Amino acid sequence: MSVTVPGYSPSFKKPAETLRLRRKRARNPADSGPVVAVSPASSSELGPRRAALAAGLRLRPFPSSGSRSGGVAAASLRRNPFARLDNSPRPTVGARPVTDAPWPPTDSLQDTREPYLDFHQENNVNWKEEFSERATVKQLSVAPHQQQSKHDISSSQSVEFPVDWSIKTRLIFTSSQSFTWADHLKAQEEAQGFVQHCRATEVHLPENIQDPRLSPELRCAFQQSLIYWLHPSLPWLQLFPRIGADRKIAGKTSPWSNDEGLQQVLMSEWSISFTSLYNLLKTKLCPYFYVCTYQFTVLFRAAGLAGNDVITAVLSPTTRGLREAMKNEGIEFSLPLIKENDQRKQKVSERSLHVEESECIAEPEEEQFNSDEDEEESFSWLEEMGVQDKIKKPDISLKLRKEKNEVQMDHRPESIVLVKGTNTFTLLNFLINCKSLVATSGPQAGLPPTLLSPIAFRGATMQMLKARTVNVKTPIYSGYKDQFSLEITGPIMPHSLHSLTMLLKSAQKGSFSAGLYTHEPTSIFNTCTQMGKLSNKAMLEKELANCGLHLKTLSQLTELPVLGKSSLRFMEMDNYICNWRS
Repeated sequence: MSVTVPGYSPSFKKPAETLRLRRKRARNPADSGPVVAVSPASSSELGPRRAALAAGLRLRPFPSSGSRSGGVAAASLRRNPFARLDNSPRPTVGARPVTDAPWPPTDSLQDTREPYLDFHQENNVNWKEEFSERATVKQLSVAPHQQQSKHDISSSQSVEFPVDWSIKTRLIFTSSQSFTWADHLKAQEEAQGFVQHCRATEVHLPENIQDPRLSPELRCAFQQSLIYWLHPSLPWLQLFPRIGADRKIAGKTSPWSNDEGLQQVLMSEWSISFTSLYNLLKTKLCPYFYVCTYQFTVLFRAAGLAGNDVITAVLSPTTRGLREAMKNEGIEFSLPLIKENDQRKQKVSERSLHVEESECIAEPEEEQFNSDEDEEESFSWLEEMGVQDKIKKPDISLKLRKEKNEVQMDHRPESIVLVKGTNTFTLLNFLINCKSLVATSGPQAGLPPTLLSPIAFRGATMQMLKARTVNVKTPIYSGYKDQFSLEITGPIMPHSLHSLTMLLKSAQKGSFSAGLYTHEPTSIFNTCTQMGKLSNKAMLEKELANCGLHLKTLSQLTELPVLGKSSLRFMEMDNYICNWRS
């Protein structure tokens, strides 16, 4: 039986018709009624399925999975051929799925032969390694199980996470417990937090706070942990980060850019503040501080921190010109990540660094052979004059090769410079008198470097990290659940990160997750600069007891760095046990 549909073009086939032709099977004896016979010769003359049904004809249903084995065909709804089985529900706020059936379907899981957790992890990536600075909290709901990138380093379970000397620009804590206790501090609680910070009051919170909203000690300690000190302070300018900040500063008012007198006043005040910080560091009343310029960052650490028994300063990134200028000033320094010769061998935590060094130092044999030929030709005129034996041929190739290696590591993490002991004071004077410390053109022209410190110093301004809470809906197996987030933004230094995690242990009953955004130029500060453990560690910690930090925070900062060139990216606290990823 054949039906011709008026107005039908044989050259056009709808997806449904094509699908029907491909899925045609032998007729089921259980079916009754007139059936449209489809053959390859007459298939182009048939109209679409919808038009055939409109003509009053009964069509044979598509064969089901049960009919293939000879069983009775079960009546089933037609599936959308354009639907995807691996789609997961989108995380929307205030929305509920239409059905409470488990997702994804069971048959799709059997086909992939993967456990349910892995499938959910693959299609619901909540935290990504490449954190975007513009991402919102709704897009960054933290899940306990995350994908690991090729740069991730997992650690064993421990009570504390390793020390991280990089500066964070953003933290997002996520928990199933509410963060409402961090909202709308009372005036008395805010003032008490300021007083506790200025007096370096050490607060001891219970391990588990039943109702954080009714705990004024917790709220005051939270206010205390958000305070840091900054110089210079220009409210209309964002003074951190400084590297790559030209776009954010461009267009802002800078009356000092064309006024040399004003620039001298700013630099004079900055020099006084810088010297004040170093004196506090030398007397162990300040644990550490950062000097952030538009080209590089310097971290000064007191004796006893990061496994060193003397004052240390690390600079990164550096250039050959900066290193030559430091040598000319008599500053003795080392390059911890570069093996310059056999006498200066340093252990490196990552094996990939040795590969990078060999690629930077080793040259192809052909290139070396050609350079030797050119060198012989350049001195051939000495043989013609017969004085080649009287004149010593200089080894120019060795010098050029060394200079090439030094230039290749400029602006790279391997260019980190370590200064120890009394040479740090010489570095202080060098930085104060260094003309290239301040930009001479561009949006940052004439603007002194930024000084960041955990304690007060001369000319410093008290600043606060910004905190806000957000409630979102996150997808689970059968629907959505409430997820509470606490976002912290600003220059988050190592002591603030540790203080905040100690508070959240008590407030969130020892269970929360955190995503950490790092100012990448400071990740290299986690390089270990001391190979052995200190023998007088207890005495050094006792001398640093008056530096203004909590004793637990100070104990963490004295540990040897283990992160190498990386930094913490993710942290999860589960039942007071910490898992971290870098």
